[in-house]
Amino acid sequence: MNFATILSDILIRIVAIAVAISVHEFGHAYSAHLLGDDTAKMYGRMTLDPAKHIDPIGILMMLIFRIGWAKPVPVNSSNFKNYKVGNVIVSLAGAIGNILAAIVCVIIMKHVNMEAIRDIASVTMMYNISFAAFNLLPIPPLDGWGVISPFIPYKYNEFIYKFESMSYPILLLLIFTNLYSIIISPIFNFIWGIVQMFYKIM
Repeated sequence: MNFATILSDILIRIVAIAVAISVHEFGHAYSAHLLGDDTAKMYGRMTLDPAKHIDPIGILMMLIFRIGWAKPVPVNSSNFKNYKVGNVIVSLAGAIGNILAAIVCVIIMKHVNMEAIRDIASVTMMYNISFAAFNLLPIPPLDGWGVISPFIPYKYNEFIYKFESMSYPILLLLIFTNLYSIIISPIFNFIWGIVQMFYKIM
């Protein structure tokens, strides 16, 4: 593999990561706005501009390890009419944004003949699916935890506190062992199935 090919691969991956991060964080910000919380909007985060969402270290980690992070969107759930429902919707909105972006990519792959565009769309699709699947894991601070945590009974608060304090070691353990593939595969395959369905019908 020559230098030009390596550079092209890196640039395509940077574009794909930027798209995945932007639509994910915009999904959180816009859904919060619709539910009555404009905190993200006030901080300039209700945008698809990657510069507003990208964490330099996070994107570097994504390029090296394919696991990274973005700047978290600020959300004040006390502005929601229904705290539990609002948290669930906002938590899911990021992954939904990634799934929609993956669907757009697969449609581009089907209907555009330019190889360069198809390559970018293919990599972007995979990053969006991976980003959605990863964030749906029910481990803090990921979105999957935001979906289930509001419904955990108050009597388990001590357990929640301990679980949240151990969340990063747990994530690292999963990421650097086979456990990650075992746990993430069903979520990834489910989202992949949705995207493939749109590929067939569009």
